[in-house]
Amino acid sequence: MRKIRIVVVDDSAFSRRTISRMLESLDSVEVVGYAINGEEGIQKVIALKPDLVTLDLDMPKMDGFTLLRILTTRFSLPVIVISALSGADKVFKALELGALDFVAKPSSSASIDLLSIKEDLQKKVRQVFSITPVDQVRSDSKGDSSACSAAKPGSLAGKGGIGGKHAVDLVAIGSSTGGPPALQQIFSAFEQQYPLAVVVSQHMPPGFTKAFADRLNRTSRFDIKEAEDGDLVLPGSVLIAPGGRNMIFETCGAQVAARIVVPSAADRYVPSVDAMFKSCAEMYRSRVTAVVLTGMGNDGSKGVRSIKEHGGYVIAESEETAIVYGMPREAVATGMVDRCVPLERIAEEIIIQGGFS
Repeated sequence: MRKIRIVVVDDSAFSRRTISRMLESLDSVEVVGYAINGEEGIQKVIALKPDLVTLDLDMPKMDGFTLLRILTTRFSLPVIVISALSGADKVFKALELGALDFVAKPSSSASIDLLSIKEDLQKKVRQVFSITPVDQVRSDSKGDSSACSAAKPGSLAGKGGIGGKHAVDLVAIGSSTGGPPALQQIFSAFEQQYPLAVVVSQHMPPGFTKAFADRLNRTSRFDIKEAEDGDLVLPGSVLIAPGGRNMIFETCGAQVAARIVVPSAADRYVPSVDAMFKSCAEMYRSRVTAVVLTGMGNDGSKGVRSIKEHGGYVIAESEETAIVYGMPREAVATGMVDRCVPLERIAEEIIIQGGFS
């Protein structure tokens, strides 16, 4: 089998060497070249035709953002950004520009610290190239939605749980690869602050979710924040599960509070969408809508079963807009998805289905 060909772009010689060694310790990977800035990066991509590029954003001459635009639009190359926590806002801008994923680089340049990203970097490279053909990473795919043909409009039968005058009190959203720009689009699409609460589990490492929540909050009519233990789940608010932790819920008098808990050994993906969906289903029963967005893997597929068993409603992003049609596909495969819709219609679907239109 042909090895995965990677070009490493980073202006630090130490980082280039260290990242290359981490990647080449995978039998399936060959680092075919490196570049110290964006201009050299373009030359290496044209000459070497890699399968993937790892990219530092802060570089001299042509910076990482300019190179990223070129790589994703002209070459349709998957790009994994490797950036320090101090550059969290830059990471989310890169994801909006088309980077597939990111790895959190420690701020220190010490070798022992940089080596700490090895497992995460290798995992994300393996994930990119373990995607089946139907799951191909694509920036401009217009694939059909036939995989959603089993998903039909559902009923709102069965009342229970925490209730209000609308059909839905809570929207629970799960996402992974490609999720940050998808969530940005959804929350920006709401033209007013609707009287429903939203909770989100986006696979993300510790330290990035506060900056992510703050970024979403700047362009949304909802009040969006990184969840803290004990935060109340309130209409008009959005709680983002902290990176590296799970978010579940418990009653707090007549209200519901978020609990931030350490993941179990069985949680392969964190924050766990399955754990959040299950807790939402038990708390809100028929008055919860679950939404499964773009992402690799199958997180959320167990959770949507629980949502349906308790009378809730499930929406999945359709294949035509999902950056990676892994999590939505696995959700649809359960037979528990009520509706598949493209990303640009998800906010509208939430409003209509919840009885707010």
